[in-house]
Amino acid sequence: MIDFKNAIKEYYEREMECIKRFDLDKINEAMNILYETYQNEGTIYVCGNGGSASTASHMQNDFNKGISEYVDKKFNFYCLNDNVSTMMAIANDIGYEEIFRFQIKNKIKPNDLFIGISGSGNSKNVLNAAEYAKEQGAKVLGITGYSGGKLKEMSDYSMHVDENDMQIAEDLHMTFDHMMMKIFYNYLTKGEISGQNINDVHC
Repeated sequence: MIDFKNAIKEYYEREMECIKRFDLDKINEAMNILYETYQNEGTIYVCGNGGSASTASHMQNDFNKGISEYVDKKFNFYCLNDNVSTMMAIANDIGYEEIFRFQIKNKIKPNDLFIGISGSGNSKNVLNAAEYAKEQGAKVLGITGYSGGKLKEMSDYSMHVDENDMQIAEDLHMTFDHMMMKIFYNYLTKGEISGQNINDVHC
């Protein structure tokens, strides 16, 4: 039997060190703009490539169903990855770099929020959509890894994983989603910031 234990321990130790480096003020600001968008009945557009696309889809699920099942006022997340036929048609007929911008063109409004997820922070299709969102007066939240790239630089709000490792960045991006889900659920259903679990929430 191969002994992977040291490698396993090292991997999770690196993740724990990344968590210790989180800028909690920046994360708090990001959560507040998300909450503000929700309160103002804005649409929250979210997207990413590869593993980040899965995170975007998971985020939509956790908010549109996971929390919204238990509150009268619903979240309005829209994952730009989830309509595969639309995405492929845009990629084929216009260009892959336009798959997200095209979907929000003449739709996104100043009270909406655009969330771009990119490990490198340099995914051109995410950047194009983020740039367009800002031009329309919407706020941009960048969820990034590595140095944060162009997305971190141009974003109004940032949730950043300071680590040059795509797997660790993507792992911790998923924790951002679950952390926010849990905190917002507690706040919206119980008026509490922490101290309650949501084991009864199935999503």
